[in-house]
Amino acid sequence: MGKNSLLFLILINLFACEANSQIKGDVKKFDKKIMEKATFGAGCFWCVEAVFQEVNGVYKVESGYTGGKVANPTYEQVCSGLTGHAEVAQITYNPKEVSFEKLLSIFFQTHDPTTLNKQGADVGTQYRSAIFYHNASQKEISEKVIGVLNEEKAYPSPIVTEVTKLGKYYPAENYHQNYYKNNPNQGYCSYVIQPKLEKFRKAFKEDLKQ
Repeated sequence: MGKNSLLFLILINLFACEANSQIKGDVKKFDKKIMEKATFGAGCFWCVEAVFQEVNGVYKVESGYTGGKVANPTYEQVCSGLTGHAEVAQITYNPKEVSFEKLLSIFFQTHDPTTLNKQGADVGTQYRSAIFYHNASQKEISEKVIGVLNEEKAYPSPIVTEVTKLGKYYPAENYHQNYYKNNPNQGYCSYVIQPKLEKFRKAFKEDLKQ
């Protein structure tokens, strides 16, 4: 069984009841009163943004920075690795259409959570695997998922994903927003993001926006 298939089965079995109880109704509009947010770091935020923008129930994905010690950091400062920030995607979603558990499943299957401060050729603390939780429920669920995945040895190495309460969050510069959509022929988009998206679409075809 491949890694993605094993992860899918583990997460589905773990959260089948919770997910089924949370996603009810047929809400297909942006309702600020029920929207929730999730913030993930999984390498370059261009990749993370591109993946989650295609998920049904996700209404906004914004690239940004969090987890650091410098106010109003610039991209150049974050890239230096000296500010402590991680590149993240902040996801606004409707929990009646997509659960936090499903978002976690996508998160863990679209990056390598076992490599410390590294995703592919992107190296540095700014590329660390991280879940910046917004509430106690997200923290509990995230820690439970990591525990089960490690126990089941879903990866050949232990998961190093950071689980930290969201602190000050800063949106990235405008040119980083919708990066893949605006620059599909750029080299990084063609050779890194596009292959990742193709794998993601096959694994989660039932969860894509129509």
